[in-house]
Amino acid sequence: MLGYRFSKFTPLQDKAKSDFEKLLKIFMQLILITAGNVSEALQWLTEVDRQYGLTNDKYGIGDFIDDLKRDGYITDEGPKGEFKLKAKSEQSLRQSALEEIFGKLKKTKQGEHNTSHSGRGDEQTTEKRDYQFGDTVEQISVTDSLRNAQINHGLDNFFMTEEDLEVMESEYKTQTSTVLMIDISHSMILYGEDRITPAKKVAMALAELITKKYPKDTLDILVFGDDAWQIEIKDLPYLQVGPYHTNTVAGLELAMDILRRRKNANKQVFMITDGKPTCIKQGIKYYKNAFGLDQKILSTTLNLAGQLRKLKIPVTTFMIATDPYLKSFVRDFTKANNGNAYYSSLEGLGNLVFEDFKRNRTKNL
Repeated sequence: MLGYRFSKFTPLQDKAKSDFEKLLKIFMQLILITAGNVSEALQWLTEVDRQYGLTNDKYGIGDFIDDLKRDGYITDEGPKGEFKLKAKSEQSLRQSALEEIFGKLKKTKQGEHNTSHSGRGDEQTTEKRDYQFGDTVEQISVTDSLRNAQINHGLDNFFMTEEDLEVMESEYKTQTSTVLMIDISHSMILYGEDRITPAKKVAMALAELITKKYPKDTLDILVFGDDAWQIEIKDLPYLQVGPYHTNTVAGLELAMDILRRRKNANKQVFMITDGKPTCIKQGIKYYKNAFGLDQKILSTTLNLAGQLRKLKIPVTTFMIATDPYLKSFVRDFTKANNGNAYYSSLEGLGNLVFEDFKRNRTKNL
């Protein structure tokens, strides 16, 4: 009889992974959700184990905790005996975020940011051109230059002139300074949807990508609520949403200050947010309005977008929301800045960040 007979598929167990590795993957996810609270993550892990039977008689959660301490992931040597993450866990979180979000990246040489500009650069191409004043000896293609001299002057009276020289073309590798802005206003956890954890994952993946693949680039991370402040990469797992409004202006002003101190020609801002600006600071007071788009706040935000445009600093906005009036704000903001905007689900956020990051490596901003 022609055709196929289908039966229920039962995936094979991954026997290559140990019990510790399987639990570690879940534990690391819980660490992000609990903002680095080890005790709370272990409580959740124990409850998940109770409901779904993650462990067995040979290896339990207690064994897992002992292994975490032994392998340097956590410690209970603090003044109060509480569990704390160690640097190995923070590194592991960034690496796992990179694999999860940017896992399809092909391995390439470090710092490979090609531009369309040719000249004395870092990466040789297969193209050649005539020698020009200022070219270095290292750029000269000896074989092609000798061949030209033989053709032009013959073998009997061999000599070489400047007109015989050919040089190998090369491409510049751009260096880029990026500021990543993360919204930590209260709306990032409203309505039962955790938006801050995916934002942290993207930030950690981007940090690990730049550190390992583009070491000459810079990445600065800041968070913004009622105010804005800069954080270190190691602080990302502990990031929490606060009872804040959304002061987008404060975040953009801090990003501008950071990028002014960076010497790279290419500069850009990535902003991950889920809402409209609802707050600005006037002197020592805060002007707030969470009900719709306040024209006073909107005007200040758009003016700042225009200032960034004059400084040739594009802002790429990743809006984790689809409300029509929010789209209208992002559209106006993007037009004022001449930047880019994406309306993303939480699942697609990482791919969008990387694609825009990669595209900006191939042009002068």
